[in-house]
Amino acid sequence: MRRCESIRVLGGIVAGLRPRRLLVVAIAVIALLPIDISEAGWLPDLFKSSPKHVKPPKRAKSARQSTRPAKLARHRAPPKLHTTRLAALGPVALPPSVLKPSAGKCDPATFRIVLDVGHTAESEGAISARNVAEFAFNLRLARQIEERLKTEGFAETRLLLTEGKARPSLFRRVASANNLRADLLLSIHHDSVPNKMLEDWEFEGKKSHFSDRFSGYSVFVSRENPDFETSLRFAELVAGEMKAQGLRYAEQYSQAIMGRDQHPLLNKETGVYSYDELIVLRKTAMPAVLLEAGSIINRDEELKMGSPERRNSIAGGVASAVKEFCDPRWALFGPL
Repeated sequence: MRRCESIRVLGGIVAGLRPRRLLVVAIAVIALLPIDISEAGWLPDLFKSSPKHVKPPKRAKSARQSTRPAKLARHRAPPKLHTTRLAALGPVALPPSVLKPSAGKCDPATFRIVLDVGHTAESEGAISARNVAEFAFNLRLARQIEERLKTEGFAETRLLLTEGKARPSLFRRVASANNLRADLLLSIHHDSVPNKMLEDWEFEGKKSHFSDRFSGYSVFVSRENPDFETSLRFAELVAGEMKAQGLRYAEQYSQAIMGRDQHPLLNKETGVYSYDELIVLRKTAMPAVLLEAGSIINRDEELKMGSPERRNSIAGGVASAVKEFCDPRWALFGPL
């Protein structure tokens, strides 16, 4: 389809929108679809495409006016909409990300995202229902995400591994991320529950703990990050992709039962929470998001999190989120 035809099809899409929303969408389309000067007349056509706002032509006031060339009259006639082609596409909805201010198009070859592997070999994080350290889950998933992003053209993706005990390692990983001059940071973790919710069981002759009460992913941002708005935008993309993979988010963080681990839920549809005090989110110089990929203290979900299929699903979702972050048009049209 030629560019001009594509633009007129978009005009048909927004024809039924209210004037205020129509203006917002028009501005978004201007930013997302650069056009030649010869095609610059599409914007008035876009606004004329709604039959609710087309006024009937006034009757001729004089013989001179009525004898204007037919060519000029045809030029002023409302453009015909390509309804047949639009119907073939099926229902079309512009995603919210297109209506929001974008961070600008980036070059995947130079865009640098740091994948922070949560915890360290010395401070392994949570212990799963089958006595596997969270750090092992984090490292496997982060490596698969790294591989997927590089395959998608993000060659500057960096895996961040930190050594040492818990709190000192947090400041080291922040310093490392800042030194890498990253454009974006994604910290990879796997979830557990507060100790008061744990139950005892035995696995392979060893005493273990589990909680099958909660499951699911969750995404966190800090409102104290120097670029909170961009952090939130990327968090929304990641969470949206997790949901698109058929995953459900962990709802317990918004409940009083979590005590000091309770956090404000910023998006009840996709599972984005704020965690303002988290060092790795608020002290980094770039937009930062933390992904709890799933619960490893839940016995059923632990098995899923250990499978290559689930890791591949999450890695694909993260890659899609990064591509849309770099170019919002990707969500509409796919690779450009």
